[in-house]
Amino acid sequence: MDENPEKLAQTHYENFPVGSFLIPRELRGVVHRIYAFARTADDFADEGERSTEERLRLLTDWEERLKSHLRGEGGGGFFADLAADVRTHGLDAQSLFDLITAFKMDAEGRRYRTFDELRGYCRYSAEPVGRLMLDLFRARSAENDRMSDDICTALQLTNFWQDISVDTARNRLYIPRDELTGFGLSEQDLSGGTETERFTSLMRLQVERTRGLFTAGRPLIERVPKRFRLELALTWHGGMRILRRIERMGHDTRKRRPALTLLDKAAMLFTSLRD
Repeated sequence: MDENPEKLAQTHYENFPVGSFLIPRELRGVVHRIYAFARTADDFADEGERSTEERLRLLTDWEERLKSHLRGEGGGGFFADLAADVRTHGLDAQSLFDLITAFKMDAEGRRYRTFDELRGYCRYSAEPVGRLMLDLFRARSAENDRMSDDICTALQLTNFWQDISVDTARNRLYIPRDELTGFGLSEQDLSGGTETERFTSLMRLQVERTRGLFTAGRPLIERVPKRFRLELALTWHGGMRILRRIERMGHDTRKRRPALTLLDKAAMLFTSLRD
């Protein structure tokens, strides 16, 4: 990897903190490397004009490089540092491989018939990130894992709902197909401005269900170590604020992508400090 992991995390930051100054200094590098691993693989899955076969080849190579370094092979560099993080901090390496599974699903342009199938995708694309963070802060338990899964899935879904215009251009669809057709809509309706009332009803369902997942995971903030608590609270409040932004747009994100303002971020910090 040519790009510095810390720089990559800062460059791609939008709504949610990624290994910010709120994380203890000695752990920030680990968070940045996890993010860089996932961000680069995500770019393999959807950036540029590559064929599906080329994307899958790059992702498989990325996966094999990590496996090699976990075996103690392959020399130094980024993967050697990431493998050392796994050993030093007791990270579950399978979570990293699960992320690659999700990116391969994206590269193949998969569709999801039901919300249960979409939640299955989030099992690979979102839940591993939270579990890695719990590993890093020695906060794994069955109950913490469940709440972390809910928050991470809610964050992933929030990104889907705010990125409909982006995903449509990439031939990605994350709205469950049975719900899309249940509201009398087609994939073509996601790239146009027609059928506003039906689309609004569909998105209202997505937002409310996502808010329910955030709410279910909310108690985790009080259960993690203090040195992780503020970053987690900021992330939680950021996701909830994006949902409110979507609602204020009339739930229609087909042409414009909602984003947090500086005022939003200041309010998030203030609210998080009170948690």
